[in-house]
Amino acid sequence: MTISTSTELICFGVLSSIVILGSLGVVLLPNIVYSAFLLGGVFMAVAGLYLLLNASFVAAAQVLVYVGAVNVLILFAIMLVNKQEELKPIKGLRLRKIFSGAVCAGLLALLIRVDFTTPWVLPGPNAIGEEATIRIGEHLFTDYLLPFELASVLLLMAMIGAIVLARRDVLISDIGTGNSVDQALIEKSKTPLLIDKSSQ
Repeated sequence: MTISTSTELICFGVLSSIVILGSLGVVLLPNIVYSAFLLGGVFMAVAGLYLLLNASFVAAAQVLVYVGAVNVLILFAIMLVNKQEELKPIKGLRLRKIFSGAVCAGLLALLIRVDFTTPWVLPGPNAIGEEATIRIGEHLFTDYLLPFELASVLLLMAMIGAIVLARRDVLISDIGTGNSVDQALIEKSKTPLLIDKSSQ
């Protein structure tokens, strides 16, 4: 085994561990802010895996789109909407956890089966070099134009929804329910910083 092969295997192991542990942290951590930051780390590790596959353009797109746009959008939404609210007990939570765990275990078993039963061709197809960017652009604006535009619309809707939820306290009445909003949450009495004591 050469030095380059062993280095590639070590990098693959480290990046794969980051992806697995970070994904578990995103799902299991109770603090949603920490989950969002871990999600950014997972995206960066996936970009590193793309670099190991000599897909530098896809790695750069991964960092720019997912880390620089999607993850930042998630963080903005969390910071705008993150209000301290007491969580009410959910009915049938244990049954829901069992059902979700069964679905996830089934998907994991399916992926493992596909991994072991698929005759993977090694080595893969020859790299096309600088033409990779041209091919990706052609597919993105022809075959995958509709999903690309739908994803951008969904991200825009998510940002608008986060802003509406964050500004709900400022409105006189709630848009959804029509009930009046407690303006005491906003219009709190403030003590002036500079008080003219000579006039007292």
